[in-house]
Formats: sequence, structure tokens, C-alpha cells
Amino acid sequence: MKEVMAAPVPVGLAVDLNGPSPDKSPVETVRTFFPETWIWDLVEVGEFGTKNVSLTVPDTITTWETEAFCLSPQGFGLARRKNLTVFQPFFLELSLPYSIIRGEHFELKATTFNYLTSCIMVTVTPIPSLDYTLTPLSGDQYTSCLCGSERKTLSWTMAPSALGVVNVSVRAEAVTSQTSCDNEVVSVPERGRIDVVTRHLIVKAEGTEMTNAYNWLLCPKGQALTEEMDIELPENIAGSARASVSVLGDILGRALENLDGLLQMPYGCGEQNMALLAPDIYVLEYLRDTQQLTPAIRKKATNFLTSGYQRQLNYKDNYGAYSTFGAGPGNTWLTAFVLRSFAKAQTFIYVDPANIEASVTWLKSKQRKNGCFEQSGTLFHTIMKGGVSDEVTLSAYITAAFLEMNMYINDPAVHGPVNASLSCLKESIGDLSNTYTTALLAYVFTLAGDMETRAHLLGHLDTVGLREGGFLHWSQTATETSASLSVETSSYVLLAKLSASPTAEDLGYASRIVRWLTSQQNYYGGFSSTQDTVVALQALALYSTLVFSPEGSSSVTVRSPGGQLVFDVNRNNKLLYQEKQLQDVTGKYSLEVKGTACAAIQISLVYNVPTPAADTTLSVLVQPEANCTSKIPKLSLNLTSLYSGKESSTNMVILDIKMLSGFVPDPESLNMLKGALLVDRVEQKEDHVLVYIRELQKDIRINHSLTLIQEYKVQNLKPAVVKIYDYYQPSDQSDTAYIDPCVAA
Repeated sequence: MKEVMAAPVPVGLAVDLNGPSPDKSPVETVRTFFPETWIWDLVEVGEFGTKNVSLTVPDTITTWETEAFCLSPQGFGLARRKNLTVFQPFFLELSLPYSIIRGEHFELKATTFNYLTSCIMVTVTPIPSLDYTLTPLSGDQYTSCLCGSERKTLSWTMAPSALGVVNVSVRAEAVTSQTSCDNEVVSVPERGRIDVVTRHLIVKAEGTEMTNAYNWLLCPKGQALTEEMDIELPENIAGSARASVSVLGDILGRALENLDGLLQMPYGCGEQNMALLAPDIYVLEYLRDTQQLTPAIRKKATNFLTSGYQRQLNYKDNYGAYSTFGAGPGNTWLTAFVLRSFAKAQTFIYVDPANIEASVTWLKSKQRKNGCFEQSGTLFHTIMKGGVSDEVTLSAYITAAFLEMNMYINDPAVHGPVNASLSCLKESIGDLSNTYTTALLAYVFTLAGDMETRAHLLGHLDTVGLREGGFLHWSQTATETSASLSVETSSYVLLAKLSASPTAEDLGYASRIVRWLTSQQNYYGGFSSTQDTVVALQALALYSTLVFSPEGSSSVTVRSPGGQLVFDVNRNNKLLYQEKQLQDVTGKYSLEVKGTACAAIQISLVYNVPTPAADTTLSVLVQPEANCTSKIPKLSLNLTSLYSGKESSTNMVILDIKMLSGFVPDPESLNMLKGALLVDRVEQKEDHVLVYIRELQKDIRINHSLTLIQEYKVQNLKPAVVKIYDYYQPSDQSDTAYIDPCVAA
């Protein structure tokens, strides 16, 4: 159901115009819930064909437009659209921007509406708060007449003083009065006499937000384990730094807590949607295999799976292939990714077998005579391009998909293609210079049961592994800086080690890889990008299943300069996400884990720094232009993106354009941007516009433009930031600040 603009129509709200009863306190309506869309639900109507669903209507005074359809063995039914109008005769409406930056202030407007047939006397009062100051701008008009079908707007200058989400509340009350309005005695409705509206305003710190996460996986086994560290922050914006510590008894618990968003990145294409769907499958498999899957968790996770599956079908063509943005030729790599995920998802949700069969048939049609597979469609993930050859790395990935599905065993029609592909892959094993491809091949030949080739590949990988203390991981080269690539490579080694009846020695070896992998997790339980998150969680789920024990308990003590916090981990709360705020952001910290159960501990820091000016291989130049005398303030952003790195081109690049406070993108300009050079998709998310750029060629400047409209006038306007980054290597990024030239002048 979605909100539509419509003339307000009173529905079902009883109003007594004779005034309130003396023995009754006035009914106060408090409205805080204002979604833009409402009701996204699947309901089983049962054999009788009807179902009553009770819901609380949101607080928006508006008309909702319903859309509903039904599936049954008899076919598909689409209901006629119906409107539901939410209304009350006397109400208040607040007007304020989505977010502002600390130090800015704006005009907060409160408009009261009277759709009664008689006049009322209205008092409008903001509810005091320590988070902001309000300066009246409407003189002595805060108590005044409001007759039938009239509206009145009052305003204040609002200057927030606190960071974070600030609740802004204003109260409007129809009061008794001896003063007449338009020669009419004022009335006081008994119901709907008081309306209180609370809206949220996000107050952000200046500069650019940064996050750091420090992770430990400590398994004491009866002997106390300790860790110590000094946490220091770079020069940061005053008041912006905050820290928290979280503890879990399960290394997959953090991912379970955030199944709807393991990455703080956009999800606007076919591969990124799969990065939401695939981890759900691995977490569900782990919980099922360890008897930890409760009905509540199953419902939450399968709802995500179902919606992700349905979204993914938007990227499928008529032949069973999937493409990145749902147009153009099918992508062999993405189709294999979808195939292996859908095959596993069948255990938990309904997946049309025809979709799987069509993808298998399409992939088989892309196999060359030598047994390897050809690349079709644009490949944005250039790590896949960096193998011994596109053909070898891609073929290994597709072969792994077939083998994971057990189709090699169960479907004789796949025996030939898989055997041919394995034969082609064997021919490339003489060159093991690419660590990523070698790790992927080790996993493939493990799944195929070729222990001799597996041993050869793992033996080589062991010689190039990077060891530090109790940690073990792999990188493409000794100077490789891509955390995403290292995580994905190390995860394939871990999968290869654990996918063939691992011994106690294998599990000990694997534990060192797991310790390194968990140290790389972000606050949400994911990693740097999409593929490293998917593969790492698959590997961690397999490891967790093999070493799972319901027994044991531990006590975790976190000491900081300001005191200590104690967490208990036991068999009843292994998956419980325990988090507490830390008073100290910097200083010397110590961790101690006592007991017999493993504990996954994370200290996370969030802080803002001045927008960095350092050059990277990616950069964006922002040149704002405005007509400072225009009646409707508009601002044109001219954006120039440039890549100057070592490669001939980049991966997919994201241009993240933060709006100036009070500004919104011009719809016409937004539509033009969607058809601009190299732009595959444009999204609007809260106060950001996200532009998906297919790739940037080395040393070639690409120009784009976007027009902004001032929706709310904000004083003391602060600069906003435009960020450009490589989607698969987010560390390769650059930030640029811009300001309205009319303000700067």
C-alpha cells in the first residue's frame, strides 16, 4: 500500500461540537509514525477465501491506495484498487528537512488545519527539549482563531545542539475562550481536541563519517585468554566520536542480527541483491544443522529469502540467464551465482524448478569445445578478470556452482559438462601465480573429489600463506592492499580445507584462517563488499557447523579507562547480540575471556573527520553553479569523475552525492542523469543520490550533472560531501565537499 496525494475527506471520526464534558480529560492524539509506504505482507486466506487482518493505521493524514493480488491453484487474481483515507478534522502538520549538519539552523513550520464546521481557538506550543533551541518568528499569534476550513502556519528558528536523531514535538490544542471568532462563539471538540506531532530530525556532524571495527574470536577452553590494545583516533570533529562493544557466543550471530543489511552499500543491481539473499541461506543452513533454528528466526530469514528471490527474478531474461541490471545479454558469472543460491534456497522457500533448469541449460550452452565456459555479459567484478585467464577463473566458478548443487551426482546430463570443465581447468594448473584462482581451483577439485589435485593446490597455497601470530590469510601479491580480495581468497582456502572430511589437524589449521576472517568483519557482520561477504559467510558457516558445541559458558570482561563491562555467554544466549556503549573512545583496553565457550567480541568506533583532500586513484571534482537572484533557488552540480590508477579501467564505481541541508534533487534532472554516459542506475536514498557508473577508463574524465532544488531554507549552511568509490574495493575512494555558491558569496 502506498501513500497518494488526495483531498482530505473526513472518515469515521466522531466530533462533539457541544464542548467537552466537565468530568472527562481531553483526548490527546500523539502522532509519531509517518511511513511513505505501508503494508507489505503475504497472508494465507485459507479454504474459506477470506481473512481478517487487524492493523493500526499510520499517523499520516492522507489517502492510502491499496494494491492486492491473490494466487491459488485456479489462477491469479488482481483486486480493484481501493482508497483508505486517514483523517481527523483538527490536526497539526510539521515541516522540516530530513537532516541538517550541526551548526545549521532553519525555520520550523507548524501548520494547523481546521475542517470542523465551526471556529475554534487554537494554542500551538512546541514541547521543550535540551537538544535544540527555538526562537519564535510569529509574534503573538501562537494562540489565535481558526475557523472552518482554515489553516494557519506558525514558525520558529530551530537551532539543534545535539548530534544524532532529535525528536521534534509540537502540540496544538483547541482551548476554551470568551473571545469570539468571526462573530461566532468558539467551540471545543471533545475528541480530537489535542494533536501532538513528533517528527525525527537527523543532526549530523561536519565532515566525513568514518568507522573502525576491532574483532576478536577467543576460545578459552578452560584457560583464561586476554588481549590488550591501545585505541587512538585521528584528528576528528569534536563530539562526533562514539564507541560500543558487542559480544556474541557465535561467530555468525552478528550476521544473523543484520540479515537485512550486512553492508552499508547500495543494493541496486542483480549481484548486490544476491549479496542480501545468499548469506541468509548459509546462516539458515548452519542453524538448522546445529538445531538452533527457532520458528522466529526461520520466519524472519525466510521472509528475507522470499523477497530477495522475487526481486532477483527482475534480472532474469527469457532464457534463464541473469544480467546485472536486467537488460542486455545474460551474464555467465552472475547466472552461476544465482543458480548455486537458488538451489540451496529450495530447502527453505519455494523456488520454481523451471528457473533452475533454465539457468542450467543456458550455462551449458556457453561451454566451449575445450570444456571451459565463455564470458557473456559485462563483468563488473574485475577480480574475476584477474585470473590466469577470464576463461579459467570463470569456469572454476561455474563448475563450483554445479558441484555445490550436487548436480554432478544426481543429474547425468551434467556429468559430461562438469567432467569437460574439470579437464580444462587441470590444464591451467601449471601456472599457480594467481593466488585467488588457485584458491578457487582448490575448492573446485575438493568438491569434485580429486584429492591428488587438491593436495597439490593446497600445498602450494600453504607455502604462500601470510602468517602473523595465530592468524593465517592469503593475498594476491605481497603488496596487495585489497581487503576484499584477501577475504575472498582466504575464504576459498577455508572452504577447500573443510569440504572433504576434515581431520583435527585440518580444523586446527582452519581455526587460524577463521580468526583472521573474523578480525576483518564490519560492524554488521559483513566484510568490505558483496562477493567477499558471501564467500566468507559460506566458509564461516561451514566451520561453525563442524566445530559447534552447545555446551560451555564464558564470562567476558572488557576494561577501559572509565571502568569495566561484563558479559556472560552460555548455551541459552549464544546467538544473543549483546551490545553496550563505551564511555571512553580512546585509551588502553583489555579483554579477558574465562570459561569453556568461544566468544566473538567487537569494539566499534564511529567518528567524523574533516573531508580529506588526499589524492587517490579515484577522484571527483564538483563545480556548483546557481542563480542567486532566482525566486526558486536551484543549484546545478557539475561532476567530473576520473580514474588515474594502474589498471586500464575500474570496477563498477559508485558516485554518492549527499544533498545540502534543505535541498532535494530536481526530478527532471534525476531522470536525465539516469540516461547519462556510462550510468547504469540512479537511486535516491534518504538525502543521498547514488549513481552507478559502469566503469571509468584510465585518465579519461567523465562528466555528469545534477540539479538540486531548495525545499527548506537553512541558515549557516555547511558543505555537503560527494564520495566516489570502487564498489568491489571500497577502500579506493575519494571525498569532495561542495557548498551553495550563493551562500559562499
